[in-house]
Amino acid sequence: GMDKMLGGGVPLGQVTEFCGVPGIGKTQIGIQLAINVQLPVEFSGLDGEAVYIDTEGSFSKERFSDMAQGFLQHLRKVSQARRDPERERVSNAMDVQGMMKKLHYFRVRDASEQLAVVEVLPSFLLQHPRVKVVVMDSVAFHFRQDFDDFGARTRVLNQMSQHLMSLANSYQLAVVLMNQMTTRIAAEGQSRLVPALGDSWAHA
Repeated sequence: GMDKMLGGGVPLGQVTEFCGVPGIGKTQIGIQLAINVQLPVEFSGLDGEAVYIDTEGSFSKERFSDMAQGFLQHLRKVSQARRDPERERVSNAMDVQGMMKKLHYFRVRDASEQLAVVEVLPSFLLQHPRVKVVVMDSVAFHFRQDFDDFGARTRVLNQMSQHLMSLANSYQLAVVLMNQMTTRIAAEGQSRLVPALGDSWAHA
């Protein structure tokens, strides 16, 4: 269903944002994408690597291992069902530890660290050309806490969005951002949930 909504999946060369309330599964999507990007070419995958930028400390190595194990079991079932010896050979050669090594994890603890990671990504990607997805979970967390000057926050966010779009396009990879939700009160007193960081981020 999600692939259909996205027109086939998360696209390379673009920035995709997933927004949702806490507990809806944004981190699970991010982890799953860090696994799916490693799908071997024999299965029509990218055989790539992932960068995971964790701003909230919500990434779980144990959850990654569980999901990677399920991924490998699925590949082996497909190989056996289709009686494809090449796919069987490839899937049997893969293991969770090997998949973990293709995940480049950055834990950032404030907005300055988050911006610094975005700044160093171009040089990091030159050293790791197989990276095909960058997941940031979440983009909003530190910017909702660390800034009192909203004008400065808007300028910094616009700069970051430009960097991320340039990365996606220049390196032909998928940049995936998880965003939180916030309550917006309308003039008539009605309230509704909207993605965090305001209209300037939404336009960017």
